Amino acid sequence: MMTPDLAKQNCADCPIRHRAVCARCEPSELKLLEDIKYYRTYEPGQTVAWAGDKMDFVASVVSGAATLTQTMEDGRRQMVGLLLPSDFVGRPGRSSISYDVVAVSKLVMCCFRKPPFEQLIQTTPHIAERLLEMTLDELDAAREWMLVLGRKTAREKIASLLSIIARRDVPSAADGSRSLTFDLPLTREAMADYLGLTLETVSRQVSALKRDGVVVLEGKRRVHVPDLDLLMEEAGDDSDGGTLI
Repeated sequence: MMTPDLAKQNCADCPIRHRAVCARCEPSELKLLEDIKYYRTYEPGQTVAWAGDKMDFVASVVSGAATLTQTMEDGRRQMVGLLLPSDFVGRPGRSSISYDVVAVSKLVMCCFRKPPFEQLIQTTPHIAERLLEMTLDELDAAREWMLVLGRKTAREKIASLLSIIARRDVPSAADGSRSLTFDLPLTREAMADYLGLTLETVSRQVSALKRDGVVVLEGKRRVHVPDLDLLMEEAGDDSDGGTLI
């Protein structure tokens, strides 16, 4: 779905300007991106792309969140990634996507038609360098997530997920604020799927973190973290909050 109200959004004023694929662009390079961009919005539960679909665009998440899911031959599904603001969707040089991409909250994406974007990669070093950097960060995050899933306790898994989302979702976290509030984009069922836990275990561990004062729950999705250092200590985590994949 196109987003008319964002059609005239200036790249220099974009909320993800300094974190997305355009982070290193000079004004002249931003102008090139301006010429090929457009916006799409998706409602919660709406599919952005199915695995195997041909994608004629690549995109940066401006706001909201989406899941990456794979389906096995017997029909079982596994969530393998979570896309948050500034994350990049799609692969230049590939005609199709390997995962189902589904919005889990209202999602706004800044899209670029693939052929001209691929041309820009060839002619604009700052875009190519940033894309490579983001790809390597994504690889590091995937390796870190292997540790979370394979070695951490259920409590540490929950705390790890909450701390990563908090640091990615709240701009003040990057400025050193140790108290912050954010909206959790996932249901507890989705958290269980992502973390390889049962729903009962997720609920029990979230309640324990609440009881111990590590988090304060405000409604179903609103989470307040009084002390980010304490949450990260519970997670056994010293990472920088990279892409959740």
